[in-house]
Amino acid sequence: MLRKLKLASKFTLILMLVFIGGIFISGAALSKALEHRAEKEVTSQALLLIQAMNSVRNYTSEHVNPLLASRLETEPVFIPETVPAFSATEVFENFRKNETYKNFFYKEATLNPTNLRDKADSFETKLVEQFRNQPETTEITGFRTVPGGEVFYIARPLVIKKESCLRCHSTPENAPKSQLATYGAEWGFGWKLNEIVAAQMISVPSDEVFASARQSLSLVMGILVGIFAIVVLCLNFFLKRAVIQPIKKISRVAQQVSTGDMAADFEQTSSDEIGVLAASFNRMKSSLEIAMKLLNQQSH
Repeated sequence: MLRKLKLASKFTLILMLVFIGGIFISGAALSKALEHRAEKEVTSQALLLIQAMNSVRNYTSEHVNPLLASRLETEPVFIPETVPAFSATEVFENFRKNETYKNFFYKEATLNPTNLRDKADSFETKLVEQFRNQPETTEITGFRTVPGGEVFYIARPLVIKKESCLRCHSTPENAPKSQLATYGAEWGFGWKLNEIVAAQMISVPSDEVFASARQSLSLVMGILVGIFAIVVLCLNFFLKRAVIQPIKKISRVAQQVSTGDMAADFEQTSSDEIGVLAASFNRMKSSLEIAMKLLNQQSH
């Protein structure tokens, strides 16, 4: 099929193949780069938030809890602000009241929580079990689909490292009376020192970030297609002017010479390969004229 095509058509076909290949490779590379950038952006947001929540937990543990711990036995109702997990969760819920962050989520997903709002669902339970089965794992990241859309999550294990934490979680007998009065004696007990009891999770919505990346990809690809198209058209125009048209002229003159019209000359307008070819044809025509004259003289 290619053999039957004219030279101009072959050049156009090659340029189109190069154009399509260039667009495909550029699009794939750009898509990967933008996807990596979007994932890095949501990861950065999640890490910032999880560090903020850890700061709230540390402040509660080191400053709030010592001030209020003595009142847990005398108060009729448990003071949840003494619990780092409660403080972090409440602070994050206030943070989510901002319309911009309403789809961000924080949870200390616990298998056996005191407050049932912290109970791990099936997905979170698998993460806690994975942390328990693989103690060397310090962080798990990924994407999951929730009712609000797809989110990127970071999960880290929560380990009981302080004996003071077991006051409320070892046995009901050791727990503050106000805790039993508020939450009962059924949940949140039996924890052990150095045991992984929960997964600290931050979920950041990723749909908008990746949608923005896709829009950027579409915009950049549109610009690239336009640039490639202009380049291909310019190359095609240049090839026709600099290569195809001179070759066509040489072909027409050669056809005239082949029919005996020795007055036709091969036009040499450049010193490139096309010009060299025209000069070679002129020399060949001159040699042919000399040879024909010699033949005519011999015949006479």
